[in-house]
Amino acid sequence: MNQKEIESVIALEPTERYKYFIKQVADSEIFYTLIDTNGDYVVSKIDDEELFPLWSAQEYAELCKVNGWENCEVKKLDLDDLEDEIIDFVADNGYLFNVFPAFDKTGFVVDLTEFSKDLSDELKNYG
Repeated sequence: MNQKEIESVIALEPTERYKYFIKQVADSEIFYTLIDTNGDYVVSKIDDEELFPLWSAQEYAELCKVNGWENCEVKKLDLDDLEDEIIDFVADNGYLFNVFPAFDKTGFVVDLTEFSKDLSDELKNYG
């Protein structure tokens, strides 16, 4: 991935970055989040909602290591991790997905049901 592609994707509106994320993850079956120094997943909080961040590439996640997340590490996940761990983690804690935040700006916020439907629908194109 080159710098021009990173800049053009980051410049997209959150809705468009979400669509890009869904297509990329359906294609590669890989996505990324951040963990803290204890190895725990990081979440952000907006109003009364806690948000679990996701990115389609390590480079985008690296850009969000700001405002308290500087010491976090990028964690690579796949669709098995999503099914076996992330869905339960998000559901059990009542989190929403923060798909593709950029720097310190919130990405597209989506609940587990809508996220699962959108990804499942896109994965059908790769069957």
